[in-house]
Amino acid sequence: MEVLTVTEGAETFTCNAYLALGERDVLVDAGAMPGAESVVAEHTDDLDAVALTHQHGDHVGELDAVLNAFDTELLAYGDHPRRTGALDDGGAVTIGDESFEVVHTPGHADDHVAFVSGATLFSGDVVVHDDGAFEYGSFGRTDMAGQSREVLIESIETLLDRLPEGVEHLYAGHGATFHGDVRDVVETALSRAEKREPKYPDG
Repeated sequence: MEVLTVTEGAETFTCNAYLALGERDVLVDAGAMPGAESVVAEHTDDLDAVALTHQHGDHVGELDAVLNAFDTELLAYGDHPRRTGALDDGGAVTIGDESFEVVHTPGHADDHVAFVSGATLFSGDVVVHDDGAFEYGSFGRTDMAGQSREVLIESIETLLDRLPEGVEHLYAGHGATFHGDVRDVVETALSRAEKREPKYPDG
């Protein structure tokens, strides 16, 4: 499965939007980079679906532009006026060439899901490899209204319970992609989150 970062090189704040090419060409999150739909069009004429990890603005800012450019499905856990398919915890979705389990992972966002296959994890913002706070195992922020560190910790534990052995590819909502022992990265993120210290201390 070939995975491209559509938003690579963006000059505006955005999540990583990933185009997975294969049996089903699927865009995981639309991002907030103007022109994202044009980048997708450079690689496929037939986008089969957009699958959202959650609906924060940096993940859906260019969603309408993508949906308007392609006659495609919108798969989401939370309600959305353009949603054509619901993602349910424990359900299955094909992304690229792999079958993924949908894992509901709230805490950073109530509607947050991650996608887990035998080889790959699209983690959204629940766990990332590196960001401005930590390298090699970080987690979504929980200091804004409607967020919960306790719920996020439970979600990371759930993710670990449902993460198969041998997952080697991590595509997170922010930071770099990671190829290696994904379980170790997630376990590191959990241990940091459990310290319950502010992710972005004042000053």
